[in-house]
Amino acid sequence: MSSILVFISFALYTALLFVIAWRTSRKADNTSFFTGNRASPWFAVAYGMIGASLSGVTFISIPGWVGETRFSYLMVVLGYLLGYYAIAYVLLPMYYRLNLTSIYTYLEGRFGFWSYKTGSAFFLISRIIGASFRLFLVVNVLQIFVFDHWHIPFWATALLFIVLIWLYTAKGGIKTIVWTDTMQTTFMLLAVFISLILVSSSMNLSLSGLFARVAESDYSQVLFFSNWRDERFFLKQFMSGIFIAIVMTGLDQDMMQKNLTCRSLRDARKNIITLSWVLIPVNLLFLFLGASLYLFAAESGIALPRMSDDLFPLLAFNHLGMAAGIVFIIGLISAAYSSADSAITALTTSFSIDFLGLEKKTDMDNNKRKNIRILVHVCISFLILAVIIIFRMINDQAVISGLFTIAGYTYGPLLGMFAFGLFTKYRVRDPWAPVIAVISPVICYFLSVHSMQLFNGYRFGFELLIINGLLTFTGLWMVKKSNGIKS
Repeated sequence: MSSILVFISFALYTALLFVIAWRTSRKADNTSFFTGNRASPWFAVAYGMIGASLSGVTFISIPGWVGETRFSYLMVVLGYLLGYYAIAYVLLPMYYRLNLTSIYTYLEGRFGFWSYKTGSAFFLISRIIGASFRLFLVVNVLQIFVFDHWHIPFWATALLFIVLIWLYTAKGGIKTIVWTDTMQTTFMLLAVFISLILVSSSMNLSLSGLFARVAESDYSQVLFFSNWRDERFFLKQFMSGIFIAIVMTGLDQDMMQKNLTCRSLRDARKNIITLSWVLIPVNLLFLFLGASLYLFAAESGIALPRMSDDLFPLLAFNHLGMAAGIVFIIGLISAAYSSADSAITALTTSFSIDFLGLEKKTDMDNNKRKNIRILVHVCISFLILAVIIIFRMINDQAVISGLFTIAGYTYGPLLGMFAFGLFTKYRVRDPWAPVIAVISPVICYFLSVHSMQLFNGYRFGFELLIINGLLTFTGLWMVKKSNGIKS
């Protein structure tokens, strides 16, 4: 596929994105950057969050991942359902009752200064790494298929993306993102559906015929019962999905900031419950696409790439025709933009409020407050650029596996801290919170590395997140104040 055609597709899509950003940010101010003036329609938030929840990781990695894990990921998605209900009926009521902008300010009122800063710091680490991984996918694909041909270095391609995202989010912030995400979700889902049509056509099958072929293949196996030590074991996947949803949505400033732009708790709850049900068929669609790509490659005698993440772009650009390449690049760009833009905005919000205390500085001039927020926005953007470049140098595994592995370490302490705050009445010796939050992931890393030797062949999967949270909870219990019952 022509590199010029790929670049034109990228440029046209980006131009459309800027049109929407311009229209939604015309009356934006510093408050709307953080909260959207709490006026977002719940259905727009719910629909846009599909794209933000999936991201470029889902778009590339889940189809490729089917080769190794089959449809076992569907059990994780079914676990999401219960996790989202916990968010809707436990976390959201608390966030709205306390009228939070940054959700980590809850920890300050519940435990104290150090717990608050620890929770926010772990979010910053988690989201910077996660956003960088997701954006890396798109930058790397464009680098290979476009910019390498023009002898443009990788860092310049990454810089281009970061600058574009900064420009269309700089004024409107979360208010703009709520609406740009609706467009990006639409393009991403259309890209998957059209890709399935093109694959079925290349195999001389109807869509129903393709689905039948997938259903008959080994790729469609969802439940793994035989070996409880296997990381694909169905119960481990399901339980992990519950907690992944809670921490990566309910305890994540990026995802919750969108929910908190809704007009009321009732609207926010409708948003999160709608999202939880829609994600099941959407993720199933991605799994079907992955199985279809593997079947097509086998039927056509195409050698599989060394890294599973390369399967979809390889077939789209080289074996399914020009239309498939255009569809792929539009879907990938929309997926990347929808996760990276909100992540940069959420990181700006968290740092501005949790570490600089802009929300508390009521005596500060509005222009000065705005200038500080813009500076933070710029610094966060360039920090993500640096991580993308580092990841380019060390990447050696499927991105989705790396993303959830890291999330298991960095979101685990958040899970433990919020659970202790919500389900006990104890206060803790606050200065110990950062120590416990660091020790818990270190123990989890040790268990993960040595699990095969220590536990008779057992391999940890996503359930490492639960163990991490339990270790943090236990640590806080050990440093609780015996006379520190909260009033």
